[in-house]
Amino acid sequence: MLFKDIPGLDNIKATLRRSVQNSHLAHAQLFDGTAGGGGLALALAFSTYINCENRSEEDACGVCASCAKMNKLIHPDFHFIFPIASSKKIEGKTSEAFLSYWRSFLLESPYRVLPEWLDYINAENKQGNIAVEEARGILRKLSVKSYEGEYKILLIWKPDIMNASSSNALLKILEEPPYKTLFLLVSDQSDRLLTTIISRTQRVAVPAFTDDDVRVFLKKQAVSETIANQIAYLCDGNLSEALHLVKETEDDRSGWFIEWMRSCYKYDVAYLVKAADTFDVMNKEKQKGLLDYALRLFRDMLVWSHGAGELLRVPQEELTFVQNFSKAVNMGSLENMIQEVNVAFVHIERNVRAKMVFLDLSLTIAHFFQRR
Repeated sequence: MLFKDIPGLDNIKATLRRSVQNSHLAHAQLFDGTAGGGGLALALAFSTYINCENRSEEDACGVCASCAKMNKLIHPDFHFIFPIASSKKIEGKTSEAFLSYWRSFLLESPYRVLPEWLDYINAENKQGNIAVEEARGILRKLSVKSYEGEYKILLIWKPDIMNASSSNALLKILEEPPYKTLFLLVSDQSDRLLTTIISRTQRVAVPAFTDDDVRVFLKKQAVSETIANQIAYLCDGNLSEALHLVKETEDDRSGWFIEWMRSCYKYDVAYLVKAADTFDVMNKEKQKGLLDYALRLFRDMLVWSHGAGELLRVPQEELTFVQNFSKAVNMGSLENMIQEVNVAFVHIERNVRAKMVFLDLSLTIAHFFQRR
């Protein structure tokens, strides 16, 4: 992972590079970001840059022996600790036993969240955990001199789920770190960390990806501009969610929503019945995704109606529709529409027949329009 592979976050990248160039590396750093954000990717790129044999001012070279090993996550001076759970797939009680799966998981994408990892190892709804044995094993991993790089680096993903015993064991190590050793903690719930751990780390605040960052990232994945705009609008800077939505979003949600609203406005019952049949055969995640998209647009319409259009994040192609739609319903009706979509969403989650839910929702919404 190189800095250039990560969309946006230019200020954070510059700060990290400068700390290496000036040899002002804090021995423990907390990458404090959001779920599905750039914290883990930045920690990987930072680690690559630190031990690169031929780094430039802008990035690691990507081709030296150190970079080649980091690219495969097999550098002998780079270590991981991450949550694990008992699994039929793997036997073991520490990260070491899961390391090959972890490498494969990260190499697919560095923008990951804990539920994805637990699914990947078939944890079967068990909660992830970083056991105290893991924390105690840190000294064994780091007690020897570095093999190749200038620094030994330990990356701890999700330290916020450590229990009290694990946290205290980690705290002792952070207070007396081994020579030439760096600890990189990556968290999306830093409020759950012990304050004493936070006080011994240098915080790197990682902001969420912007909509533009998400669009750039998705276009590199060969996602069409229309779909990329819609996903950027829906994922709120979470690239893990964005990648999930790419798999779920085969159709144009904007086009679907606009046609649905026009049919409700015209009270085209024949079309609404056909639309309900189509909705019925979709998988549940896609059904929920369409309702979530509708809910977001309704809320943006409400914001527009209140004269706060500058706060909207709605893609440009939907903006004209939002503006025109807002003229066809009053605020009270719009609030009722939002309430009805919320109810429909709950019914879908509870396995009520989707065709009935969608047709009832459509006919109810049709009555809220101001027809001339």
